[in-house]
Amino acid sequence: MTETPAAAANAAPAGWDCHVHVFDGRAPVHPGHYQPGHRPLQQIEDQAAAFGVGHLVLVQPSVYGSNNRLLLQALAARPGRHRGVVVADPAVTDAELQAWHALGVRGLRFNLVSPAGNHNNPQQDVMDLAPRLRALGWHVQWYAKPEHLAPLAAWQRACGLPFVLDHLAGLHAGLAQDDPAWQAAAALAANGAWLKLSGWYRLGAPQAPYGALLPTLRRAVALFGSRCVWGSDWPHTHFANDALPAYADQFGPVQAACASTHPATALARQAQALYGSGVAPA
Repeated sequence: MTETPAAAANAAPAGWDCHVHVFDGRAPVHPGHYQPGHRPLQQIEDQAAAFGVGHLVLVQPSVYGSNNRLLLQALAARPGRHRGVVVADPAVTDAELQAWHALGVRGLRFNLVSPAGNHNNPQQDVMDLAPRLRALGWHVQWYAKPEHLAPLAAWQRACGLPFVLDHLAGLHAGLAQDDPAWQAAAALAANGAWLKLSGWYRLGAPQAPYGALLPTLRRAVALFGSRCVWGSDWPHTHFANDALPAYADQFGPVQAACASTHPATALARQAQALYGSGVAPA
C-alpha cells in the first residue's frame, strides 16, 4: 500500500494487501459463527486500487471451513495476479494441491481462535501434511493467541515449514512486557517465521489510529524484521456493514511503527519474497 492515493498512481512495485477475505452472502456457513455479507473480489480490488494495491492474498475465512470454492474461483478470475491461503486436512489429494498451486495458493491456514477453527489435532495435521507442503514451497499460516506461540515454535522446528502468524501473532496491547509469549515469538522469528501486520482492532485497539497498540507493534516489527507483511483484514468481520473501518486507516500503524521512510515499498518486496514474485501485472 502506498502512503497516499496520489502517490499510488506511480507505485512501483505494485502494493500488496496480504490478508483479505471474499464472501458470497448466499453461501452456507458454519453454524454458531458470524454471517458475512456479500463481499466479492471486485469490491476489494476497487477499494485497494485507490491506494496503489494491485495484489491481494485471499485467506480462507473460518465460516466456510475447508470449502475453498469461493477463494479458488476468485483466484481463477484473475490468473496470476493474486495469491491464496486455503484450509484443508490431510485427506486432501495431491491432485487438489497441485491444482490449487497452479491457481496461486501458497499456504495452508490453521485457526486456533475462531469457533469454527481447527481445534482437533492441528499439530498432527501439520506433521502429516508437511512433506507435501515442503515439496510445493508452501507455508503454514496460523491464527493464534499468545498462549499458542510456544507450542507453535516447537511445531515449526519439527515440521521444517515456514510459519506465518496472523494478526500480529495475537500480541495484543495489554500483553505484559515479560509475558512468555514474547520469548516464544522471538523463537518463531529466529527460526524463520513471518508476521502479518494486521487486525489492529482484534488486539485491544478498537479504533483508529490504534495508538494503544504501537509499543507492541514496534516491538514485534523489531523481532521479525524483513519477514513482515501488511494486511488490511478487509472486510472487517468484527464490524457492522455501516461501521467499517477506513481502508487507509489500516496502514497508519505501519507507517508509525516502521523505521523505513517508504514502508509500503519495503512491504511489497517482502510480500513478493513470501508469496512469489511471478505475479501478473495488476
